[in-house]
Amino acid sequence: MVAGNRVLIVGGSSGIGFATAKLFVQQGAETTVASHDPAKLDEAVRRIGQGARARQLDIMNDESIVDFFASEGAFSHIVVTAAATETGSIRDLPLKAAYKSMDSKFWGAYRVARSAMFSKNGSLTLVSGFLSHRPDANSVLQGAINSAIEGLVRGLALEFAPVRVNAVSPGIVDTTLYHKLPKAERDQMLRRAADRLPVRRVGEADDVAAAILLLATNPFATGSVLTLDGGGTIA
Repeated sequence: MVAGNRVLIVGGSSGIGFATAKLFVQQGAETTVASHDPAKLDEAVRRIGQGARARQLDIMNDESIVDFFASEGAFSHIVVTAAATETGSIRDLPLKAAYKSMDSKFWGAYRVARSAMFSKNGSLTLVSGFLSHRPDANSVLQGAINSAIEGLVRGLALEFAPVRVNAVSPGIVDTTLYHKLPKAERDQMLRRAADRLPVRRVGEADDVAAAILLLATNPFATGSVLTLDGGGTIA
């Protein structure tokens, strides 16, 4: 379905983005992996293998994004997974960190959307998160950012039509995001999270990648937010 298509994965050097880039390559797409860290990019492309290429891109730099699309041209499918956000109560989280989080996840996606060029029957897929509709007292900012992403998706689906615009909203996913924690603490946290979910497991990056591929290739999906949280919203 995507074989031979040009696909761009912004944030494809790690986590959900890496899993998504790997899946699109396996489906035969000509996949460009974009990220700001050249070392991580090269390692990601090496691990993915033939069919992937690396391009450096800073989603927090307006000029970088404009120049990128001016040189790269149109893609059939663009996926934005890149984001760096911080948690904490709004009273404790420094405003500078809050601004930077919003600049990364929301404005980063906005910048890509603003400059992106699409081939016929193209799609744009963003990643939000279930905190948009299942708030957490220690992650108020992240929930607000995710809600903003989902609002952006619905509006862009109208503005960009017939290009399709969607989002995947994951719950707890075991990615390198949690590798900052000591292993024993991380394992315990993930086990507790799994026990609270109806599916009795936390998500994996490959689960989210499969949902992104579904939205990118389904010709009747636009303005949609696909919640993929193992039942976390209802638990």
